[in-house]
Formats: sequence, structure tokens, C-alpha cells
Amino acid sequence: MGTGRQYDDEFKKQAVKLAKEVGNKAAAEELGIPKGTLGTWLNRARAGEIDTGAGTRSVEESLNIAQ
Repeated sequence: MGTGRQYDDEFKKQAVKLAKEVGNKAAAEELGIPKGTLGTWLNRARAGEIDTGAGTRSVEESLNIAQ
């Protein structure tokens, strides 16, 4: 059973971008989220449900969102 933690859209967007840069496992570990959760977001991004846009944040800035 999940923790019921809610993530805002910006966090999801940045997590997807990070996963594309460093890989799913590394991104999930860095952000402290389950790989399955990140996988769901990646699938939603591929389906166009999460708009990742061009973005302007670096990987380091994205990691700071999780803190």
C-alpha cells in the first residue's frame, strides 16, 4: 500500500526530465520516489498527459525541488 504522498505537477515534470537525463533508477533514487511512480509519470509524459516542455532548469536545480 502506498504512502498517499501527493506530488505537484512541477515536481513530476522535473522528475521526468531528470529521468531522461540520468536514467529512471538514478532519478528515482535521487528524488526519493519509487521507480514505479516515476515509470507511471514517464508513461503519462509519453502520452502527452504531462507537459515537459523545453524547460530551463538544470539537473542540479531539479534535484533541489526534492529537498
